[in-house]
Amino acid sequence: MIYITRREQFNAAHKLYREEWSDEKNLEVFGKCSNPNWHGHNYELYVTVKGEINPETGYLIDLKTLKDLIRTCITDKLDHKNVNLDVDFMRGKMASTEVMTVEIFNQLKGPLEQRSVTLYKVKLVETENNFVEYYGEEPAL
Repeated sequence: MIYITRREQFNAAHKLYREEWSDEKNLEVFGKCSNPNWHGHNYELYVTVKGEINPETGYLIDLKTLKDLIRTCITDKLDHKNVNLDVDFMRGKMASTEVMTVEIFNQLKGPLEQRSVTLYKVKLVETENNFVEYYGEEPAL
């Protein structure tokens, strides 16, 4: 079994809030992240796949194929966008880094499996101090 990781970067804006809560409660729970005028991050996305090396090509997956898949399914949809308003796979969901990481995993899993590659992990870095890793288990909500 071999593991390969591809790093991509994107910039996106979001805010954490619940519409059914007052501005005061959103501020109490989410702090500055509930700013009504949004805030942004320079995200780093790490996608790790696993599998066996193809003896004919020497690859698990052609890294250009992996790059193109991540860009088509994820970074083209997120880069310079508002996560709350512009991203189809985040519509109606909390735009936290945790939820984004799970949803990114969900977006990539099927297309990778179609190429006989297993998605092992998605890591989304929000700041140099904060990141989320997701391995495909269902989160307890």
